[in-house]
Amino acid sequence: MMINEDMRSIVEGSRLGFVATICADGSPNLSPKGSIRVYDDTHLIFADIASPTTIENLRRDRRVEVNCIDFLRRRGYRFKGVATVLAPGSGPAFTMIAEWLRETHGPKIPALHAVLVTVERVLRVDSPAYTFLDAQEDELTSAWIKKYIGKPTGVDV
Repeated sequence: MMINEDMRSIVEGSRLGFVATICADGSPNLSPKGSIRVYDDTHLIFADIASPTTIENLRRDRRVEVNCIDFLRRRGYRFKGVATVLAPGSGPAFTMIAEWLRETHGPKIPALHAVLVTVERVLRVDSPAYTFLDAQEDELTSAWIKKYIGKPTGVDV
């Protein structure tokens, strides 16, 4: 599955995504991740900073879903695939996310592992407002900016 420019824009711009894994008892585990990035046209990557349950689950069952949503535009993507847990020093993928983490958050935030997700399927997520209200993206964005932060001074939204 190819990650296109719109998908890349959502992943890079969402700032926070969610990773779903499967616990040993079959129950879901959902973990927020602020480090989800596009690695290449078929892979996402994120850092394990403090997620021992996510790593444990992925070592047992590699199936994963990553959700990235632009909360203002009210749309995003569900990326389904399989994950590979990478140890420090294991190659360019680990190096890429560790360097990004260091540049973005400073040297005190650790990359204990990198998780490389091979994307097998992508499903679009859209607000029902697009379907039932024929909303336009710029209208929804303006409305949600007002809901979340109010009308910014000097900005006509």
